[in-house]
Amino acid sequence: MIQLWHCADARSFRALWALEELGLPYELKLLSFPPRMREPAYLEVNPLGTIPFLVDGDTRMSESAAITQYLATRDGPTPLSIQPGEADYGPWLNWLHFGEATLTFPQTLVLRYRVFEPGRAEAAADDYERWFFARLKGLDRALADGRDWLVGGRFTAADISVGYALLLARSLKIDSGFPPAVATYWERLRERESFKRAKAAQKNDAVAAPAFPT
Repeated sequence: MIQLWHCADARSFRALWALEELGLPYELKLLSFPPRMREPAYLEVNPLGTIPFLVDGDTRMSESAAITQYLATRDGPTPLSIQPGEADYGPWLNWLHFGEATLTFPQTLVLRYRVFEPGRAEAAADDYERWFFARLKGLDRALADGRDWLVGGRFTAADISVGYALLLARSLKIDSGFPPAVATYWERLRERESFKRAKAAQKNDAVAAPAFPT
């Protein structure tokens, strides 16, 4: 069975959401955030101490966007994947990794310097918040034609990847700056039953602590 090490609303939420969307059986191992500080035994599982960490047989993975892609394709074509040869294959891959590399990255600096180390580099946090919103313009333009989902005319792993970045923005309380098309897209994402199940799953363990202040 797939095992997923997860902290509430951390990057590992991408993998949890994908597992719920696909209906795959899994064992969720909830940790307090940051695990390398609060759960030292976790370093025996993942020496980096980062979240997520997924074990599937002999497969070991620690990158959230890669895990999402892996889950979407491990058993062949699924509704979450766009296949090579389909018109939206390239855009699917691009949005899948845009969610992490372009949207989530600047928010990690906001998280560090506004939440975990306040007062140390507030100017840097402000700069990276502006960076996030500058990058969000690309998403807003893509949604401006009224589409429900990013590629393929359906919900895919690309929406999970980008959707997590919007969830993180909400956790950081910077979601009030979403452009209208992005705000509508975010509401559509959070109404998916798989999203709701993933949110519920991470609350089912009493030892789990919220990843971020609420």
